[in-house]
Amino acid sequence: MKIPVKRWFDERFDLEKLNQPIQKQLKKPLPGHISWFHTLGSMSLFLFVSQVLTGILLLVYYRPTVHDAFESVKFIMTTAHMGWLYRQVHAWGANLMIIIVFLHMLRTFITGSYKKPREITWVLGVFLFLLTLIFGFTGYLLPWNQLAYWATTVGTEVAGAIPVIGEPMKILLRGGVAVGGETISRFFVVHVVVLPWAMFFIILLHVFLVRYQGIATMDPVGSEKEVTTHTGIPFFPDHMLKEGIVFFILLGVLVTLAVMAPFELGEKADPLTTPYAIKPEWYFLPMYQVLKYFPKLTGIFVVSLAPLFLVIWPFLDRTPQRHPLKRPISISFCVLVL
Repeated sequence: MKIPVKRWFDERFDLEKLNQPIQKQLKKPLPGHISWFHTLGSMSLFLFVSQVLTGILLLVYYRPTVHDAFESVKFIMTTAHMGWLYRQVHAWGANLMIIIVFLHMLRTFITGSYKKPREITWVLGVFLFLLTLIFGFTGYLLPWNQLAYWATTVGTEVAGAIPVIGEPMKILLRGGVAVGGETISRFFVVHVVVLPWAMFFIILLHVFLVRYQGIATMDPVGSEKEVTTHTGIPFFPDHMLKEGIVFFILLGVLVTLAVMAPFELGEKADPLTTPYAIKPEWYFLPMYQVLKYFPKLTGIFVVSLAPLFLVIWPFLDRTPQRHPLKRPISISFCVLVL
């Protein structure tokens, strides 16, 4: 059966010519210092795919309206076949994805992989991290429970404090003066349509640049030695084996957390009842805490500096060294931020 099918495709496509670039990428050697930490990018990609697949399954029953959102999530968790598992894997996947993408950026920063000629690859990675945070923010409201409703109210109030554009931005996010039906509708569209496609194309470009430019060695900028089959390790099967092992470990961790530590749905959103000590999700707590140390306007300015510095950092750090021990200023700054 296999031979006739192959012959049929051979008569219509030059399979050998199509196979050559694939084989070239599979056999492309990687720098000898490649470690388990270099699987973090693939882990991020796996979690993105997991979020898309579980999100599609949740969409079968989810209804993005004030009256039906909470009940539809409750139905998924209590009645739909395996719905509780898909919902928990999706919820935990969102948290793990933020952690893994952050660790991937941290590894890139420590090894100096953002330096010339890979500045654009780093900038795209920063955008992916920011999109991951926005994913978390927009998805948090969709179950329409008390914590989600009031955390979104607090989050959009912060946006409203920005001078000049703050109030129009708050109304744009909410779809009105208060969090309501328009808000959940807008967050739903951004969460399931705009962000996935934006992330897909940026990931595509990011991965292309990584494969095209190769993974950075620890040599100084301008002195990188060419990685050969003798000095490096093959992408396939050596590195792919590591990624396969990490894939199964991550899948095990994801399912274990979903089963052993499920997220509670809580109570349905009630605009007239404010819960005690409302605060955003853990990944926004650093920014939330900074806002407490400064007047609101100053705090927003300080918080906005973080993504700005991330984007422009490769253009500020012009030193040729990549090794962390030879970059005391950059590493000290990294430790301070952490």
